[in-house]
Amino acid sequence: MAATTARRARIAATVSAVLLSGSLLGASAAEASTAAYPPHRPFGTVTAKSGLNVRQYPSTDSSVLFVLPFRAQRGLDCKVRAQNIEGNTLWYKLRNKEAWVTARFMDNTGFVPFCKDVHPTAASSSMKSQEAMG
Repeated sequence: MAATTARRARIAATVSAVLLSGSLLGASAAEASTAAYPPHRPFGTVTAKSGLNVRQYPSTDSSVLFVLPFRAQRGLDCKVRAQNIEGNTLWYKLRNKEAWVTARFMDNTGFVPFCKDVHPTAASSSMKSQEAMG
């Protein structure tokens, strides 16, 4: 009887520890997790061994929202030319998020269109801008 009670106490303590650690990690654990299968194309894979900062805007001057670990894969929405990072001026917008990563440390799989083509604005669809784009 005492052995059963001690075993139940150990199980309860283990379950509590797992639940507590999961609640403390919160969104950062959800952001850092990698799926068993890659996301739909286009997607990117982090190549930086130390991880990749995910930023609010395509610039190192903007806030870091979270960090993707090495080899994490995320869906990519589109790309823009912005701040030059070690010779690479492309930045990817993550799919389903208002968040950006530099292409310098992200290998893409599949074609990533420019954001101006995916999300046109009134200014980019005007006749004057169309003529300027060629």
